[in-house]
Amino acid sequence: MVIDTLEQLKAYANLNPLFGEVVAFLESHDLNTMECGKYPIKGDDLFLNLTVAKAKMPDEAVMETHRKMIDIQIPISTAETYGYTPLCRLPEGNYNDEKDITKYADLAADSYVTCQPGMFAIFFPQDGHAPCIAAEGEIKKAIFKVKA
Repeated sequence: MVIDTLEQLKAYANLNPLFGEVVAFLESHDLNTMECGKYPIKGDDLFLNLTVAKAKMPDEAVMETHRKMIDIQIPISTAETYGYTPLCRLPEGNYNDEKDITKYADLAADSYVTCQPGMFAIFFPQDGHAPCIAAEGEIKKAIFKVKA
């Protein structure tokens, strides 16, 4: 897991060959003014899901992992907290290959981190994460899905 400011995202471009494409997309698009939806960037290997999610309390957030994709999550409208537990500490779960997700219900995170607008969190396949934790309301957020 990586957490930093958007200004520093290019410093992580060497972690994955597609991260540079995310940086280029962000330099040429304003996430604040874009409509919600799925934006293909490089086929199935890199795309953006721009969405509005209902805020959850920590005990409502569902831990998840992905095998094929890396998440770069960017809160846009408000701060977002993420629960975090490394995959090696998670129990076996039912993996959905079509959606590339394993969900772990009723599982409290080991720790929590908060990103403000202007920050990002990168979750790799080894990073269990419970997104969408906020005090109330809705969270407009960007989720770049990057082939691992």
